[in-house]
Amino acid sequence: MNAPTQAADSGPIRRVEAGDPHFHEALDAARDYRGDVTLELAGGESLEGFVYDRSLGADPETRKVRLLPRDGGPRRSIAESSIRSLAFTGKDAAAGKTWENWVRRYAEKRLKGESASIESETLD
Repeated sequence: MNAPTQAADSGPIRRVEAGDPHFHEALDAARDYRGDVTLELAGGESLEGFVYDRSLGADPETRKVRLLPRDGGPRRSIAESSIRSLAFTGKDAAAGKTWENWVRRYAEKRLKGESASIESETLD
């Protein structure tokens, strides 16, 4: 499963329910995704943040994802068994920003006589 590369406000959001056959694959994709995801938990809680780790335990109760909350709260460790759905809701900070694309845009600006900088673009 490939994580989406569009932000919530610019295209469809890929949402995967816990019963979906691709749910565990989606959790792996969430760990590799460079944007925020939203987790809906069994108790009704909704968490938005960056999934930075996934531990694979021997049984479902020991499998966890670790998340840095978007609101800056403390890191959370969430049992996979408590996750009801996962949605890729944040912009992938690196989408379309390959080295080749950067060099092409830099060269195009320079050829047009425009100011071209090595400074990175803002994420927003």
